[in-house]
Amino acid sequence: MPPVLSHDEARAFYDRFGARQDKQAFYEDAALDRLIAHGRFEEAHAVFEFGCGTGRLAERLLARHLPEGAAYTALDSSPTMVGLATERLMSWRATVIAGDGRMTVPAADGAFDRFIATYVLDLLSEVDARALIDEAHRTLAPGGLLCVAGITHGTGGLSVPVMALWRLVAGLAPRLVGGCRPQRADRLLLEDRWRVDHRSVVTAWGVASEVLIAARR
Repeated sequence: MPPVLSHDEARAFYDRFGARQDKQAFYEDAALDRLIAHGRFEEAHAVFEFGCGTGRLAERLLARHLPEGAAYTALDSSPTMVGLATERLMSWRATVIAGDGRMTVPAADGAFDRFIATYVLDLLSEVDARALIDEAHRTLAPGGLLCVAGITHGTGGLSVPVMALWRLVAGLAPRLVGGCRPQRADRLLLEDRWRVDHRSVVTAWGVASEVLIAARR
């Protein structure tokens, strides 16, 4: 397993990275398209996003896919990202809050019907990733959807060598890839707590992303 950046290291990296994060759209957008297509956001009324970055996905969902009046809460541990997302989402019914690096959500049990984490689980330790999945289960209402996208292993063609190289770099110098490394998020879900409604791997420019939609039991 490649090394994981500490919470402070990850926060510092994304503070420096700032708005450049949006340049990752060249491989992220194809996966986000798939996530939106299967996330049934037109039925959502209370959405939470853990690790919202610049607010790019939140803006897209609020502008095009969520029903009028839907509430959106977004959290990020990077002060830079919180500032960028706050400015981006000021015209929408959205609340952006600063996290402290812990895998906790300041909300009551069953508060949301969608819990989003894109390109987040792949930079967490397994302990933190499982803790975040548990927190998603706690804060989702029964039947609510966990919507995840993240870096994963190549499945064929160019993605196999590209993701093998990514994993190598992540092992030698994790800061070069923002701490992200290929993984399978579906293996973090317990069958008695989640029902997987959709899982697929989307490849863009050789970069493989897993898209996972799971309903809270």
